[in-house]
Order: sequence, then structure tokens, then C-alpha cells
Amino acid sequence: MTDRRTFIGTAAGALLAATFVTEAQQTGKIWRIGYLAVGARPPDGELPGSLRQALQELGYIEGKNVTYAGRWAEAKRERLPALVAELVALKVDLIITQGSAAALACREATSTTPIVMTLSGDPVGVGLIASLARPGGNVTGITDDATPLSAKRLQLLKEAVPSASRIAVLWNAQDQAMTLRYREIDRAAHVLGVSVQPLGVREPDDFEHAFAVMDRERPDALFMVTDSLTNLNRKRVLDFAETHRIPAMYEYAPLVREGGLISYGPSFDDMFQRAAVYVDKILKGAKPSELPVEQPTRYYLVVNLKTSKELGLSIPQSLLLRADEVIQ
Repeated sequence: MTDRRTFIGTAAGALLAATFVTEAQQTGKIWRIGYLAVGARPPDGELPGSLRQALQELGYIEGKNVTYAGRWAEAKRERLPALVAELVALKVDLIITQGSAAALACREATSTTPIVMTLSGDPVGVGLIASLARPGGNVTGITDDATPLSAKRLQLLKEAVPSASRIAVLWNAQDQAMTLRYREIDRAAHVLGVSVQPLGVREPDDFEHAFAVMDRERPDALFMVTDSLTNLNRKRVLDFAETHRIPAMYEYAPLVREGGLISYGPSFDDMFQRAAVYVDKILKGAKPSELPVEQPTRYYLVVNLKTSKELGLSIPQSLLLRADEVIQ
């Protein structure tokens, strides 16, 4: 019965996609979708695979009824206005953004082109939208709820390292959304009875200074706030934490799979799949101002036991039992 239902569902989805493509071909409409990220250009120069796959399942077939134009700022925020201008000049029907800075740059450049944001930590706090329920303007999409989530991450780090009394926080001090996360961490630290060692960075050279500060005054643990700048320099952070045996909390699972100790956050794939739904609705006539902004429905706790053993750290069983993924 399960196989039969799966077959019927798959067949129905394929039929809907085929119908959509046929209608698009008959009208001759080819949608142009732009994509802007603050981070590094991927090796293949393509939009995230999970995003393209989700759009394809909704009937958007590259080369037939949709084309993509991706732009990446390589963590250089000053490049964003020019990159947005390029996308606008291409007359894209819609722009998908990754990160608050990219979404803000798009909104400042155009008030008419629809913008679907992803990985925007606090869109209300940075003034990107009016509210989650009624965003207003031309911006909607997915927020990862990162500011209030920062307190939960600090709590989990303290649970993993009960003896920690001083926690270093590494964040991009040039980014307003990241600074909001830092302030939430600092607030939560007072509640948890720990002190914060602030390590704000603004450019790659600042990481060496942050490492020097931790050399002089060794923290009991480290919390890295993830944005394009810290992510591009993540190997340096991971290597420093490993060499100096400092347990560290990261916001997303990929960094733990690369050797970090613990992370708690939403799945990139989940968010890109939801973003595709927004794209579909808008291209079919929905107004961004009337589409409520979504928050993730699930967060994933990932623990790297191999790293904990190298650190000589015993992760409490109560935490391991709640983990969605344990890396051995």
C-alpha cells in the first residue's frame, strides 16, 4: 500500500510539473530568478542544489521555463549594491537572498522586484520588514529566528560544558543582525551566571587578534556566530579551537561535521525548500507584502563525540539523548 501511494503521489507530482511546463511553453514565458548571497561563490557557480531541486519539483525546469542568475559578494559587503544592480539590470522577476545584508541591499535598490529572503536572523530587528505576520513592502520569506535562538544555544553549550564560567563570543561586529545575536548571548549569559569574552571581528585580519586575546585569557568555551565573514574563516576558528582544546558551539550542523563540538539550528535544505514555495506563490501572482514570514518548524541538535573525546570532555547523556545527530 505504501509503495502504491508513493507511486501515485510521485506520478501526480510529475503530471502537475509537466502541466506547468506545458502552460509556460505555450505562453512563451521564461522566468528569470536572481540569487544574491554575501558569502563565497560555490565551486560550481550554481544556486543551492536543494533550492533548485525544490523549484524543479514545483514545475520550474531550468532551460525550459526558468533561468537563474547568481551573485556572491565573497564576504565583501561593499560589493552588494553593484551586484544587486546587475540583477536588476537583467530584469529578473524575483530575487532570492541569503543573509540579512543581502536582503537589505536588495530592498534598498528596488521597491518593486519581489525579494524572498532566507537565513535572515532578525528581519524585524534590522528593519527589513514591518512584522512577521504582515511584512509589507516587497520582502518576505524565511527567517531562522537566530536572535532569540542565541540564548538557547548558549544554554546548550553550558549544558555540554557545565564547568564553563567564561565563554568567548566571536561575531561580525560590522553586521547589525550579528550584533543583535551577540547582545542576546550577553543577556543570556547573565541569566546563566557566566561571563562573556567579546571578540568582535570586521575583516579577516581581525581573527588573529581574536585568537591572541584568547591566548592571553583562555576562555572555557567558544560561541561562534555564523555569517559570511566567520563562515569563510571557519577553518581558522575550527583549527584554533582544536589546537587549544576549546569546546565550541556553532549555529549550523555543517561546522560540527567539519570538526566542531556542537551546533543547534535549522537545516539549510529545509529553508531553501520553503523558499521555493514562496517563489512559486509570488510568480503565480501573490504579493510579498501579504505573505507572512515563516520561521523554521524544526531545529537540529548535532554533537561530535569524536571531538569531545579529543577535548577530554564527557558530554552528558541527557544531551546526547536529545541530539538529532551524533558524530562518532
